[in-house]
Amino acid sequence: MMSPKVEFHFDFGSPNAYFCHKVLPALAARTGVQIAYVPVLLGGVFKLTNNQPPMVQFKGIRNKGEYAQRETERFIRKHGLTGFRRNPHFPVNTVQIMRGALVAECDGFFDRYVDQVFRHMWEEPKKMDDAAVIQDALDASGLDGRAILDRTQEQSIKDKLIANTEASVARGNFGSPTFFVGDEMYFGKDRLREVEEEIVSATQRAR
Repeated sequence: MMSPKVEFHFDFGSPNAYFCHKVLPALAARTGVQIAYVPVLLGGVFKLTNNQPPMVQFKGIRNKGEYAQRETERFIRKHGLTGFRRNPHFPVNTVQIMRGALVAECDGFFDRYVDQVFRHMWEEPKKMDDAAVIQDALDASGLDGRAILDRTQEQSIKDKLIANTEASVARGNFGSPTFFVGDEMYFGKDRLREVEEEIVSATQRAR
C-alpha cells in the first residue's frame, strides 16, 4: 500500500501556517504519511498571482475581520494552541528566514530550524526581518545564526527559493498555508479536515 505524496507549502510570516505546523504531527500520526515541508516566499506568491494579504484585501469590510478573529480563537481552543502570541511587528519581511529554511534543508537541520523560527515568530514574537534579531534568535536556539545568515546570500539558495515559489504558483498556489495531496490542492488551515480525508481516500485507492 502506497501513501500519497503530501506537501505543505508555507511561509513563516503566516500565522495560519504556524497553526498548521502545530497540528500536522497529529494528522501525520493518524494517517501514517510523511508531510514534506516546502518553503515558499509569500510575497513572491502574492506578486505572481496579483493576490493581497487579508489585512489589505478585506480592509474596511464590516464584520469580516471580527469573524476571522473569532474563527482563529476557535481553532486555538480546539487544538490547545495556548502558546500563540500575535507578533507586534507583523507583517514581517520573511525573505531571510525563508532562505534560512533552505540552508537548513541543505545542511540537515531543517526540522529543528522550522520549529524554532515558528516559535520566534508566533510564540516569543520577534522582529524576524532584522538580521541582528534573527542571528540572536537562532543562536539562542542552539543554531549558528551568523553562518546561516551568511549562507542565505549564496545565489544557489536565493535561486532555490525563487524556484520553489514559482513552481508552487504554477501548481495553483496563491497563498500560505497551502497543501498538495498528490495533485489535489487545499488552501488554509480550515481545509485540514479535507486534507486528511483526501489522504485516507488516496491511500485506499492505492491498495
